[in-house]
Amino acid sequence: MGRDAIDDTKPLPRKAKPSRVEEAKAASRLLRGTLAEALNDDATGVSEADSQILKFHGAYQQEDRDHRSATRRSGAPRRHTFMMRVKIPGGVLTPDQYLALDRLAENVVYNRSMRLTTRQNVQLHGVLKGDLKEAIRRIDEVLLTTLSGCGDVERNIVAPPAPFAAKPYRELRALTRALTEAMTPMTNAYREIWLDGELVTSSAESEPLYGDRYLPRKFKTGLALPDDDSVSVRDQDVGLVALVEDGSIRRFNVLLGGGGGLTHRKASTYARLATPMGSIAAEHAVPLTQAVLRVFRDHGDLSDRRHARFKYLVEEWGIDRVRTVVSRAVDFPIEPWQETPPLQTRHWLGAHPQGDGRVFYGLPIASGRVVDGTFTRTKSALRVLVEMLQPEVIITPQQSLIFGNLRPADVDVIEEVLRSFRVPLPSSLSPLRRSSLSCPALPTCGLALAEAERVAPEILGEVERALAAVGGEAAELDVRITGCPNGCARPYNAELGFVGRKPDHYDVFIGGTGERLAVLYAEQVKTRDVAPTLQPLLDLWMERRRPGERLGDFFIRSFDRRERKDLLTGEKLEPAHLRVEESAGREKNTRRQVA
Repeated sequence: MGRDAIDDTKPLPRKAKPSRVEEAKAASRLLRGTLAEALNDDATGVSEADSQILKFHGAYQQEDRDHRSATRRSGAPRRHTFMMRVKIPGGVLTPDQYLALDRLAENVVYNRSMRLTTRQNVQLHGVLKGDLKEAIRRIDEVLLTTLSGCGDVERNIVAPPAPFAAKPYRELRALTRALTEAMTPMTNAYREIWLDGELVTSSAESEPLYGDRYLPRKFKTGLALPDDDSVSVRDQDVGLVALVEDGSIRRFNVLLGGGGGLTHRKASTYARLATPMGSIAAEHAVPLTQAVLRVFRDHGDLSDRRHARFKYLVEEWGIDRVRTVVSRAVDFPIEPWQETPPLQTRHWLGAHPQGDGRVFYGLPIASGRVVDGTFTRTKSALRVLVEMLQPEVIITPQQSLIFGNLRPADVDVIEEVLRSFRVPLPSSLSPLRRSSLSCPALPTCGLALAEAERVAPEILGEVERALAAVGGEAAELDVRITGCPNGCARPYNAELGFVGRKPDHYDVFIGGTGERLAVLYAEQVKTRDVAPTLQPLLDLWMERRRPGERLGDFFIRSFDRRERKDLLTGEKLEPAHLRVEESAGREKNTRRQVA
């Protein structure tokens, strides 16, 4: 255990042999490895051990999988590229920061694009190793960083993106910054390697929060209000739901152990919604989050990375035991959970008053990809608008952009510029396309089993075709597409989720919300079969739904497990394929015990 290890009368036994990633972290000298040397050699990539350490610095080593087979057949060496992830707390950027990232993408990304993520980051794909150091230097110049954008640490803190003048929103922004500062690694390795900082021997520094191994896996924290759950707070390792009294945040409800990733046909892995643990005074949010992180650090699984997320510890211990261990680590009380209305998901598209005489404008970005195409020139349009209006720029957890602090008259300017660059206005898009999400998947992600971003227009078209056949073109439907079961686009709590199983084959999940996991509906559906696969359910929905009832709510209300199976194929589902639904049941039971 780490030196801050929390005493527990019955700690989970550690398995004898840590994984190779754990060994690489322990030998890295607080995230140094041999990265400095690797940057100066002639190889296109870095070693496997250094690639694991590089993640903590905000970059993933990748390759163009479109050309992998041809490269292997020719006998040519693998040509690596890198994905860089810029950490942006709460997604908030100044105009200068946004424009600096826009210019950087022009210089170091093969197609000059940026990608907005569901954790309010910016990703740059296809960066060459020789450009990494200069890119990080330019990011640092505008007071941004890639440190802990990836890796087994606290990831980017997410928060409601709307720039309202109301005090609770301003308080959440301040807490986002405070949490980011408190949870960022202390190592000097980042400045030494990338910014030519003064060399410090690892023996002269320490990581009081993380220790020399850091965490068993990534750790995610999200903030929400009951009426603004833009971040999907129950999908977080630590979810903090603000409780407002007299116009200010007085307490937080605390949820623990959420997470969406799983592995196909591995029943011991599952998606899980975070479990209510209790409530705390608002001033204790930072030390509470640090205490939970330490519990994970000291008790998480170090041998099996597929079983290393905090959600498995919460599931296996139970929330009562987790609460007891966390309570021992803090000097303030963890009070009972306070009931609130159901959480509401927000997208904040179009124009909205800020509450201070100014307005903000939300613009959906298809799959979060900020790029100029041959017809639609989104990247150029956004650059012109930021240069012209100097707005606050906010990335949302829905892969869209918000321009804040605008004059009311600026709305007409925005829409005129968008039209001139042939960028669709929010009002011109179907509800389906305004709220859809997808991950990058192929060709860059090494984990992708199927397409996501590149096939999203086709899948959405199939869903729209099926809706049109039953007169449901105007229906609101959250669709999320991900190329593998890790679920970066949050498909397991989507109303309609597509999860890549193998090339052009997707498992289809239906019925999720911010507070309910989706249910497996169909397996290995090809893109061309999406419409006919959904059609029987859509027919029944239009025939039997209650007034205003959404498809997901109708599905959960109407069909038991057997009927869901028979409705489509009549085939029996294997128990392993029901793990998401079974996990939801386990979580529900846990919550009942807490209540």
